[in-house]
Amino acid sequence: MKGVACLALVAVLALPASPAQAEEESSRRFRVGLGAKFNPDYPGADGYRIGPLFDLSIAKGDEAFEFEAADDSFDIAFVSSNGFTAGPVLNIQGSRKESNVGAPVGKVATTIEAGGFAEFQVSEKIRLRGEVRKGIGGHDGVISSLGADYVWRDGDKYVFSLGPRVLLADSKYQRAYYGVSPQAALATGLPGYRPNGGIYAVAATSSLYRSLGPKWGMFGFARYERLMGDSRKSPIVREYGSVDQFSAGLGLTYTFTKRKRARLAGENAAD
Repeated sequence: MKGVACLALVAVLALPASPAQAEEESSRRFRVGLGAKFNPDYPGADGYRIGPLFDLSIAKGDEAFEFEAADDSFDIAFVSSNGFTAGPVLNIQGSRKESNVGAPVGKVATTIEAGGFAEFQVSEKIRLRGEVRKGIGGHDGVISSLGADYVWRDGDKYVFSLGPRVLLADSKYQRAYYGVSPQAALATGLPGYRPNGGIYAVAATSSLYRSLGPKWGMFGFARYERLMGDSRKSPIVREYGSVDQFSAGLGLTYTFTKRKRARLAGENAAD
């Protein structure tokens, strides 16, 4: 699920008799998306898995939904000022089973990745974003991404983006997915391998949203990732995986509006 747009109020005032009262109306638009995606079985895999694709965006009043790239982690904006936004992020990395690899190279459990993000809207069409996340369980490593997106849009009629990514990780992450322990080397015949941290991949991501009417729309994404450095040299990748990582997804969205009215007590009319 992608991030949530900011919520606000649109005031509509009435002027009744004394004591004065005001009626305030706020409206929020919700866009909910559901579809399917395919992505690698695990980082560095040669095979793919199919799973559900979700999206949720919220906008105030008639404002356009905020742009979000398909590979943004779920985030909450705690700071937002003059085009700069920052806050916590959350992501989930699926498990790697030995049956996925086809060799006894070790299991990596499902990992919850928690951390923070910062992004800067350079202009109407250019966005810069960085994330840093720490694995809790599973790979237990620290990973980060740096990216830029060029965005073409016409309000909420269509939104298309394209941008590069640089992906970095520490040695714990690298060794969890790309390392070969002495035990795994004995079991598989692969040479032992202890990769170091650094840039482990570069990628390009594109996202698309297209309105199909007042309520319905379609959304999708495509992403290509190329392993680099120590991850590329991994015996696991060379024997059982691939340096080329593809993912894509497609789904439908439904948009609805929720309005809320509140009566606010005011002061008595002037003498």
